[in-house]
Amino acid sequence: MRQFTAVVNPTAGGSAGAATLLRLARLLREAGAPLETEYSLSLAHARDLARRAGERGRVVLAVGGDGIAGGIGGALSGTGTVLGLVPAGRGNDFARALGLPDDPAALAGILLHGEPRRVDTLEVESAAHPRTVVLGSVYAGVDALANRHANRSRLLRGAASYYAGGLRAVAAWRPADYRVTLDGREHAHRGYTVVAANSPYYGSGRLIAPAARVDDGLLDAVLIREAPRRLFFALMNELRTGAHVHRPEVRVLRGRELRVEASRPVPCGADGEVEAVLPVTVRVRPGDLAVLY
Repeated sequence: MRQFTAVVNPTAGGSAGAATLLRLARLLREAGAPLETEYSLSLAHARDLARRAGERGRVVLAVGGDGIAGGIGGALSGTGTVLGLVPAGRGNDFARALGLPDDPAALAGILLHGEPRRVDTLEVESAAHPRTVVLGSVYAGVDALANRHANRSRLLRGAASYYAGGLRAVAAWRPADYRVTLDGREHAHRGYTVVAANSPYYGSGRLIAPAARVDDGLLDAVLIREAPRRLFFALMNELRTGAHVHRPEVRVLRGRELRVEASRPVPCGADGEVEAVLPVTVRVRPGDLAVLY
């Protein structure tokens, strides 16, 4: 029988997140699976808790949103420890990419009886973060600013907070000149953003990279070039379905290593939590993490 350690972000999901964890814990214990719960004080603390649990041979459950999922997933990448996700945060985009259910009973069945499957992770290098490993996506430009606004929102949650953050960010954004180098080949780009996607989703269900797969050993680089603001607002709406990739203003490239630089300081983010400024380098680590899904 698997033994579980749940590492919880106590600020994610509010009462709904707590209720999900309580139901899941009851189901796991009724099935005879030992479960211990650890509450993190910070993302660094969550990583440490996860590593220590993994060293004891336990399956680590990341309870919260994309920040704690990416932080713990990155900490366990390459260690052999098995990760389970309990989506209870604002975005839950990596859990969405894995097709994980919201229902605690269905999720408990996967955690108890599912076979671990290998997924890719992303290694990120920047001046602020010499080496960080994340799960879902790295984004440089207006979406990093939008995510910052969403995380600081006190009135809105979920997709509404990201949409409002996006509107606020776009209204003040000036297009930047980027130098994008993918697998050694340079691409000039002037526009709003560059996204390195391991997962199709970001920003609470926005389908930024519809063809991205978590287990193909590649990242999808999505480049959105300069356009009138009214067109960019239309693009934001099309992110719900992925239709934006058919517009001439959007370019999608695929590769294993991406470096993004800019002519001025441009914010960069990853998995909802990591904040930095360009330049940044992103590398795929193929099949480096075992996940239950």
